[in-house]
Amino acid sequence: MRYLIFLMLPVTALAQEVPQGAPNAGFTPEFADQTRASALPETPVTSTIFADGLVNPWGIAPLPDDSWLVTERPGRLRIIGPDGALSEPISGLFDIDTQGQGGLLDVTVARDFAEDRMVYWTYAKPVDGGTVTAAARGVLSDDGSAITQAKDIFVQSPPSPTPMHYGSRIVIDGPHVFITTGEHFSLTERVLAQDPRATYGKVIRLNRDGSVPADNPFGDAIWSFGHRNMQGAIMGPGGLWTIEHGPAGGDELNQPQPGANYGWPVISYGINYDGTPVGSGQAVMQGMEPPVYYWDPVIAPGGMAFYRGDAFAGWQGNLLIGSLNPGGLVRLALADGRVGGEERLLPEVGRVRDVELMDDGNVLLLIDAAAGAVLRVTPAG
Repeated sequence: MRYLIFLMLPVTALAQEVPQGAPNAGFTPEFADQTRASALPETPVTSTIFADGLVNPWGIAPLPDDSWLVTERPGRLRIIGPDGALSEPISGLFDIDTQGQGGLLDVTVARDFAEDRMVYWTYAKPVDGGTVTAAARGVLSDDGSAITQAKDIFVQSPPSPTPMHYGSRIVIDGPHVFITTGEHFSLTERVLAQDPRATYGKVIRLNRDGSVPADNPFGDAIWSFGHRNMQGAIMGPGGLWTIEHGPAGGDELNQPQPGANYGWPVISYGINYDGTPVGSGQAVMQGMEPPVYYWDPVIAPGGMAFYRGDAFAGWQGNLLIGSLNPGGLVRLALADGRVGGEERLLPEVGRVRDVELMDDGNVLLLIDAAAGAVLRVTPAG
């Protein structure tokens, strides 16, 4: 019955939608404003360089002294000072696979960092048989020069020969940690997103020390499954929010629930890059969760943040998402778990890999480029 209702729903006419080109696929959204929501009023903003001299930066996390941890995909972890000064690389990390899309990826700290100085990071780990997404933690020395007591808390299985689609955001939630994984892209591997024996295309939930929480839905590390390549994750209203890359069309914003199946590669609001249907050729199927929102054409999402602060009037509680293609920043207004409007900002800055907030309410954007930088975004004027 749900599928029949879906077929009968009309496409909502949005006279003021964000300009974005024709969709790749011809699917009808399952509910109003699931895609191409109305354009929000434009926000005048200015971007300036906060820090530069970075090579393909991937993740950024605030420290209590107003400095920032930042990763570079070639394998370096650094500290950016409050004045934007860049430290020397921090020692003590494990070997990192930098092939393809691999490298040193996300980084985060918990709210009690000042007590234990524990840093958590994700990376592409070289293993026998290929490469995997891994997550580790270790203690940052008082002078910020080294990581000690480093330990892997998660290692994806099985090994993959394909150095792509690592997912790899890491989010602290009280005593727990969420880790997102990708499905390594290839046609033979992506089906493992539906396989409970593999940690491809899954949201992983662990205790901070790497042990499995007793209340996980399957009795192991898996929280939800059927994901493609989740490169954004954040705690927000109602719990964890993730955002994942679709194929040609079908980037998805989800709020993963324990034990739920999000469909990849059986269903998708996109199509394969060669124009053929994905999986069943359907976008909706009984027993599989629909995305809160999707994009077609894609925004190629990076990291994201829920806005809090006073610098930008009217942004409170909005979701800010980095875009790799076409680039820039995407703002979504949310109400009751649904999207009510969308704005595109700063497309000229290029590939935005991560988004963070400053204490003054201004926004930091991580620019993923060989000559990478961190930009500070402020209200114009």
